[in-house]
Amino acid sequence: MSSKWTKEVLGTEKPIIAMCHFMALPGDPGFDKKGGMEAVICRARKEMLALQEGGVDAIMFSNEFSLPYLTDVHVETVAAMARVIGEIKCDLKIPFGVNVLWDPQKSIDLAMATGAKFVREIFTGVYASDFGLWNTNCGEVVRHQQAIGAEDVKLLFNIVPEAAKYIQRDDIRQIAKSTVFNCRPDALCVSGLTAGAATDSQILKEVKSEVPETIVFANTGVRINNVEEQLSIADGAVVGTTFKEEGKFENAADVKRVKEFMDVVKKFRASL
Repeated sequence: MSSKWTKEVLGTEKPIIAMCHFMALPGDPGFDKKGGMEAVICRARKEMLALQEGGVDAIMFSNEFSLPYLTDVHVETVAAMARVIGEIKCDLKIPFGVNVLWDPQKSIDLAMATGAKFVREIFTGVYASDFGLWNTNCGEVVRHQQAIGAEDVKLLFNIVPEAAKYIQRDDIRQIAKSTVFNCRPDALCVSGLTAGAATDSQILKEVKSEVPETIVFANTGVRINNVEEQLSIADGAVVGTTFKEEGKFENAADVKRVKEFMDVVKKFRASL
C-alpha cells in the first residue's frame, strides 16, 4: 500500500491521531445511569475540543470505557456512539476515525454512518485473550465493507492486540509480512501490552523493515520524551493516555499537554 494516503486523508506526513475515549455507554457495566447520554456527550465534546485546540492531526473516537470488551458488540453500543459523534461533529474541523472495541464489522458500519475516514481494529489472527478465545474473519469484513459502499474508509490493522497473544505464531515480522500479503491493510498498528504501554522501538523497526511500503503506526505509549524516536521509525502515531491530565488513562484530555506534545512533533516534522 502507498504511504501517500496519510497526507491526502489526514493532511500531513507523520500524523498524530488522538484518541477521544467515550465514557461507558448504555448496556456497559460502568454506564452512569444518572448522568445518562448527556453526560457522555458533554465529556466527549470537551475532550474533542481540547484535542483539536491542541493541534492534533486527526481524532479517533472509541468506546474505551466499555469494559470488559466484547468481540461481537451489541447494537445499543453502536447506536450510542453514532449519537455522540452526530451531536459533536459540527464542532469538529479535522479528519476523524472510529473504533468499536473489538468488532471490525461494526466499526466499519459506524464509520459509514458518521463519515469517518478510517477505522482501527483487530482484523486478522486467532488469539488467547483476556476476553477468551478471540477469532477474526477478515475476508467477511472486507466484503461487508464493499457491500455497504465503505471502500474509501481506510482500515488500520492492529497486529499486536492489547491483552491478547497470537495462537498460530509469535514472529512479528512474519505476522506483518503475511498480513500485508493476504489482507492488504491500509496501515499496520503496533502496540504495547495495554493502553498507555510503550510500543517497543525494536519491534517497530522490525515491522517497518519487513513491510517498508506499508504505513506503520506506533499505537500505544507514545509520549513527549519518546515521540521523536518513535516517529523516526513509524509513519505516524495513535496517542491517547499521554494527552490526559497527569498522563492517566481514566482522566480527561488536557489541552496544555496536547499543545506541548504537538510542538515537539511539529518541530520534528519540520526537520525532515
